[in-house]
Amino acid sequence: MFGSLFSPSARTTMVDPARALPGRDVPAFAVPSTHAVLGTPLRGPWPEGTAVLHLALGCFWGAEKEMWQLPGVVTTAAGYQGGYTPNPTYEEVCSGLTGHTETVLVAYDPEVLPHAELLRRFWTLHDPTQGFRQGNDVGTQYRSAVFTTTPEQAEAALATRDLYAPELQRAGYGDITTEIRPADEAGPFWYAEDYHQQYLHKVPNGYCPVHSTGVACPLPA
Repeated sequence: MFGSLFSPSARTTMVDPARALPGRDVPAFAVPSTHAVLGTPLRGPWPEGTAVLHLALGCFWGAEKEMWQLPGVVTTAAGYQGGYTPNPTYEEVCSGLTGHTETVLVAYDPEVLPHAELLRRFWTLHDPTQGFRQGNDVGTQYRSAVFTTTPEQAEAALATRDLYAPELQRAGYGDITTEIRPADEAGPFWYAEDYHQQYLHKVPNGYCPVHSTGVACPLPA
């Protein structure tokens, strides 16, 4: 991704809140209203019973594509979360001076796609042991995170993490570094620019692989 153009050494330490970029009171760009693949509202309203979970697993282009293909998903969106700068731009996030990580909003029907199954897919689609990187993408904006909106999601996130950790260790991986916390503590989900939304649908040959370990994640009993 474009973020690779920035010096990795400047982006591998979380910025102090006092040094974060100030951002702005209003967005610097327009965001489309409709999902380019699913045809559903990008910001809602969504059907009654729709759950929302925010997942960070590296480059959001490939991650979003994986999520919008899952049965039960109502909509997805690429954005920035977990930092300090309001209404950031992509270039600002890539600087490492916003504290945000590239995040995918997933709105879904938990009757079709249970919380634990969505989280199982999250764990197995990337390497959650790499800290501030995924593959060749280096920086705090590529860190792994789960920002939950319900207690049930939080419970499922912790349960699946605790089941997956020993499987990774048996396969020779280190400790899971994924940040798990409520979305209201992580701060707003800031929608990314138009060209980032459903990027791999708009640019089918675009480069943004997921970095799966190949280690299966069990589901809670």
